[in-house]
Amino acid sequence: MSTLVTLPSDDPRVVRDAVRAAIDGGPPIGLGMLDGVGVEVPDDVAVVIATSGSSGIPKRVMLSADALRASAEATTARIGAGRWVLALPAGYVAGLQVLVRSLLAGTDPILLDGRFSPIAFAEATLMHATSEPLYTSLVPAQVSTLLDAADDAAVRAAVAQYRAILVGGQALPESVRERAADAGMRLVRTYGASETSGGCVYDGVPLDTVAVREVDGELQLAGPMLAAGYLGDAELTARTFVSDDEGLRWYRTGDAGLVDDGVVRVHGRIDNVIVSGGINISLDRVERIVRGIPGFDRAVVVGVPDARWGEASVIVLPRGEQLRRSEADHLQQARDAVAAEIGAPARPARLILVDELALLTSGKPDRDAISRLVAELR
Repeated sequence: MSTLVTLPSDDPRVVRDAVRAAIDGGPPIGLGMLDGVGVEVPDDVAVVIATSGSSGIPKRVMLSADALRASAEATTARIGAGRWVLALPAGYVAGLQVLVRSLLAGTDPILLDGRFSPIAFAEATLMHATSEPLYTSLVPAQVSTLLDAADDAAVRAAVAQYRAILVGGQALPESVRERAADAGMRLVRTYGASETSGGCVYDGVPLDTVAVREVDGELQLAGPMLAAGYLGDAELTARTFVSDDEGLRWYRTGDAGLVDDGVVRVHGRIDNVIVSGGINISLDRVERIVRGIPGFDRAVVVGVPDARWGEASVIVLPRGEQLRRSEADHLQQARDAVAAEIGAPARPARLILVDELALLTSGKPDRDAISRLVAELR
């Protein structure tokens, strides 16, 4: 057993140096952990990442150096080698993988000056733009922020420098993908989790060392990049990581989906469902439809109690100039779009505009905080 060294994940330089040591056999590190002092982990663990994932339940995912390397090498085999720009928190698995890929390539990751912003991103990119390919990882909210600032010549020039921009963490709205293509952004949609050392399915196609299967409607992933399990939670580890009859270890994602002719299609979280009027409704599916409406690409859909139907869905959207008509008109547009695709019972009941969406440090919407806000407003 080895003693975990906990780090503040908000200083990428500190994390970079500690990751370099950890994957070379040095002390294992804990990221995002407030209670990791003196914690012992198995000798093959290099990094422990604290994450709530999509369930909202805190977990501490144990990743070995071999798993991190396997993920980084599979990514390079798929999209190529080059310099990486770190635009996400280093304590988030996608940010961690930017560091690992850089270190294994023998390069230093390019760091932004301060917090993410279109100007900071553009300056870091253009300062290091050479003939060497550039790569980065973003979440959809960051892509939208860059696109909103694309009238700036420097931002427009910067986004076109990248051979590939990996986008994960949540579903990428089709409207954002189309805007990105028009702006010259080469996006690669990724699917994975902290438990898979980051994204392991790119544009629906598993990386070369990854296997995907569907069991009772749930997607499961296998490969050398799987986590060792959850620190201090053997029961959750046994429930989440299962072995088949041939001894191959699989990660149960908790996501509904299917594998269609080798292409992975994710339908949303199995447990992100409400029952409205006796009908099961996937909030993920409603949200994907709503985000396809122009101006709604940052919308979040949450469930709320409803006196008549038991539960209902609510759209939460940041205020902005994209809404040119009344809230009632835009709500009706969303209700019509949802009804046309999955039926009238799934129509959202309300549209709530907020000054700013609550976000996790990873850039994903903080759905618990958004749900609490909606409950207070109702």
